Amino acid sequence: MKYNKRFSTTAAVAATFMITAGLAGCGGDEGGEGEGLEDSYTVASDTSFVPFEFEEDGEYVGFDIDIINEIADRVGFDIELETTNFDGIIPGLQTGTFDIAIAGITITDERGEAVDFTSPYYKSGLRIGVPADDTTIESVDDLEGLTIATRLGSTSADYIENNIEGATANTYEQLDQAYLSVEGGGSDAVLYDAPNVEYYILTAGEDTLKTVGELLEAQNYGIAVSQGNEELVDAMNTALAEMIDDGTYAEIYSEWFGSEPEWLEELAELQVS
Repeated sequence: MKYNKRFSTTAAVAATFMITAGLAGCGGDEGGEGEGLEDSYTVASDTSFVPFEFEEDGEYVGFDIDIINEIADRVGFDIELETTNFDGIIPGLQTGTFDIAIAGITITDERGEAVDFTSPYYKSGLRIGVPADDTTIESVDDLEGLTIATRLGSTSADYIENNIEGATANTYEQLDQAYLSVEGGGSDAVLYDAPNVEYYILTAGEDTLKTVGELLEAQNYGIAVSQGNEELVDAMNTALAEMIDDGTYAEIYSEWFGSEPEWLEELAELQVS
């Protein structure tokens, strides 16, 4: 089975795509044709979160893209994908602009008051990145009073404000701006979700940045859904649990991260099906 279904770019900023998801997936009989479910849903994503969602050769690819496509296939609905900045995702779900959002969104109590979440589909945390030649920052304690780059509207921005004394958060709409800020000397460090920081340092930032310290703030990512769609959440939870149980999730994960996740059993225990 080929998981990385791709989306063609048709506009420079916010593009809309229709992906035809087959209704013959294992959840098809209970999906888009079922009572309370629609045939199509608008899915929001911020396509600057490598390797979860990003643009490559004019197409949208990534772990999250493959996950939401597989869920749609199993439940039985089509996807209309729209791109937006990360800080616009929750408001868009609240106003009904989007029905679903997948973009490495950390499940928090505050966000849970505004939107509904599926069961967790990824276990993460926060990671510190500093210039490769830096010898002064070795842990989160060393970030006190410094300038730290991160993403606007993220849980890492909240972490900086609430947990690092005297620190200034340099927030950016796009993640590459945060990394460039550190590489260019505008910020002392970057603090963001571990998989993205680690992926950047393995690729574009290989010679310029390094990770330091321990993983902070264990987090779970969830797929966000506008409130009032309980049947949709239930159907997506069932599909996700099936994907983890039958090995499909591990295959998709391995395609993007090179190996199966060490925490797969923990993730399976968090599923509600």
